Amino acid sequence: QLQLVESGGGLVQPGGSLRLACAASGFTLQYYNIGWFRQAPGKEREGVSCISSNGGTTNYADSVKGRFTIARDNAKNTENTVYLQMNSLKPEDTAVYYCAAIPTTVQPMCDMSDPYEYDYWGQGTQVTVSS
Repeated sequence: QLQLVESGGGLVQPGGSLRLACAASGFTLQYYNIGWFRQAPGKEREGVSCISSNGGTTNYADSVKGRFTIARDNAKNTENTVYLQMNSLKPEDTAVYYCAAIPTTVQPMCDMSDPYEYDYWGQGTQVTVSS
């Protein structure tokens, strides 16, 4: 069964950091672009960042540029994991964060403008930034 599982969310004060992880089981992420999305209460799901299958291309929403970093773990035994390092967190970053995968045959270049293009989704992890 193809599955994505997010972890690493929690409660953090403004200015703090969190690292989210997206782990795949049942398939390899080698041939997939990975996107991170978030959804706050009452708002549409929005793209945060994405990374291409080989890690060579990354994109970020303007609201997180310079604060968030997406990366693939290329170590052999953990190559099915993608991370989102979030620094200098702000209250407006509060949301449920989801990772999603799309095959490169469908999306050759990493693009998170349309979340509904993505085929596989995790269950989400809550990030709350509050003092």
